[in-house]
Amino acid sequence: MTVPTTRKDLMIVNMGPQHPSMHGVLRLIVTLDGEDVIDCEPILGYLHRGMEKIAENRTIIQYLPYVTRWDYLATMFTEAITVNGPEQLANIQVPKRASYIRVIMLELSRIASHLLWLGPFMADIGAQTPFFYIFRERELIYDLFESATGMRMMHNYFRIGGVAADLPYGWIDKCLDFCDYFLTGVTEYQKLITRNPIFLERVEGVGVIGGEEAINWGLSGPMLRASGIQWDLRKVDHYECYDEFDWEVQWQKEGDSLARYLVRIREMTESIKIIQQALEGIPGGPYENLEVRRFDRTKDSEWNDFDYRFISKKPSPTFELSKQELYVRVEAPKGELGIFLIGDRSVFPWRWKIRPPGFINLQILPQLVKRMKLADIMTILGSIDIIMGEVDR
Repeated sequence: MTVPTTRKDLMIVNMGPQHPSMHGVLRLIVTLDGEDVIDCEPILGYLHRGMEKIAENRTIIQYLPYVTRWDYLATMFTEAITVNGPEQLANIQVPKRASYIRVIMLELSRIASHLLWLGPFMADIGAQTPFFYIFRERELIYDLFESATGMRMMHNYFRIGGVAADLPYGWIDKCLDFCDYFLTGVTEYQKLITRNPIFLERVEGVGVIGGEEAINWGLSGPMLRASGIQWDLRKVDHYECYDEFDWEVQWQKEGDSLARYLVRIREMTESIKIIQQALEGIPGGPYENLEVRRFDRTKDSEWNDFDYRFISKKPSPTFELSKQELYVRVEAPKGELGIFLIGDRSVFPWRWKIRPPGFINLQILPQLVKRMKLADIMTILGSIDIIMGEVDR
C-alpha cells in the first residue's frame, strides 16, 4: 500500500468481509485521512470454490447444476454460456422454439438481477422503501421460473441443443400479464427515485469513468454503456434470436453512478419489450434438438480403464468435446460473461476458464474511490454491481 511517509495520523479501516454493503464477502482495506479516502485495497477469495477445476472432472450435463452458483442472481446466463460452448464446438443447431424460450428466460433473469441490484443499492445510499418494493416484482418472476423449470433460483433448465422442458399450459398468458404489470412498477420506481433530490445529491458526479478509460480497464455491460460506449453483445454477436426483435441499446454519456443507474432501469424496460415480442411470436415445434440425444460415439470412453458411467450414480450422456479451443460469451446483466473452453476428444473439458464480468469490473474500484469521501465507497461499489460468487468462482 502507498502510504505517505510524512503523515502519522492516517487511519486504516477494515470494511467487510461481513459488512452488509459489501454484497457478499468482499473485504476492503481502506486508508483514511479523516473522511477522505487515500487508498483502498480489495481482498478477494473468501468465496472461492474451485469452479474451474470442478468443470474439468465433470461432463457438461453433470456440471450444469454447479454453474448457477457463480452469479446466483442471474442464473439463466451461466447456464446459457455452459451449453453455448459445446453447441458451437459440435455445431449443434438449436430449434427455433427453444431459442425463443431461451431468450424469454434470459431477459426475465436480467430483470430479476437488475431488481436485486436496485434494492440494495438504494439501501446503501439510505433509501429503504425501494428495497421492499423490488421484492414484489422479483417474487413474480421467480413464480414464473418455478412453474416453467421447477425451481426458483437454481434452475438447471438449459440443455445442449435446447431446453429441459417445454413451457407449461397457460405460462405465456401469465408472463404477458406480468409484463404489463411490471411496466407500471418501473414507472413507480422512476417517480420515487430518479428525480429525488437526496438521491441525486448522492450519485451525480460520483465515480466518473470516461469512455476511453472504461475500454482500457476492460469494463463491460452497464459500466461500459454508462460511459458513452454503445456496446451490447446481443447486437454485436447476434446470438440466439435477438436480431428478430425490435429493441435499443441503452447508454448514457456521463459515466457517473447516476448514469449506471439510468442504464439499468432502462434496460429493464427494453427486456420487457423483447419478452413481449418473443411471447407473441413464439413458434411451434420441438423444444430441443433430439439428434443430440443419440450422441454418436465411435469408441468407448475410458477413464483409468473404467467405463466412466459407473463412477457417477446417475448415467450422463457421454457428449464428447472435440479437440479444439473456443471462446464463447453472452451479455449478462453485469457485463460480458465468457468461457474459454478447450476440448480434448474426451467427455470432460481439458480447460474451462471463466471470464466473470464482476471480477473485471471490480478492478477499477480502488481508482474510483481515491480522493472521495468514505460514504461514497458505498455508492461507487453499489453502482458497479458485483456478486462475489462469480468474482471468486
